[in-house]
Amino acid sequence: MFGLLFFVLFTPGVSESLCVSSDLEMSYTFCDSMAHTFMVNLTPCSIINTSVWKAVLSWIPRSDINFLKIVFNVWYNGAKALHWKEVLCSGADDKYSVCGTLKGETLATAFPIKGARIKFPKGNYKVILQAFSDDSENNMVMCLNFTMIVNQDAF
Repeated sequence: MFGLLFFVLFTPGVSESLCVSSDLEMSYTFCDSMAHTFMVNLTPCSIINTSVWKAVLSWIPRSDINFLKIVFNVWYNGAKALHWKEVLCSGADDKYSVCGTLKGETLATAFPIKGARIKFPKGNYKVILQAFSDDSENNMVMCLNFTMIVNQDAF
């Protein structure tokens, strides 16, 4: 199976399908009030016998990315399951290619998602991914609300 590839100016609140297979359905919306020029591709679209997903991302940010902090909140069947924060770019010795991207410049990157090694139980997952250009989490540059429906246990 393969993910969907798209590059469009998205409207906030409109759900976009990321991938659909017999065992997995993923979609997302932007949870901030701004439209974004954004493209994402996820392969494979499966949780069965998958050790790593490959994500390809293209995005045109509306501000320079000198500092970037991401915050993940994950809910499983309505219960909070994970809260995780990570500073990706601090302006010094940054190791990620996203760091230093300028406003209006196309950010294009591919990366593995190693969390696919987790055996996801059947159920509904909500993932809120927020990106901030400051450590105090006051200046949000993007917010994505992912829905992941696992249709069968991966055990």
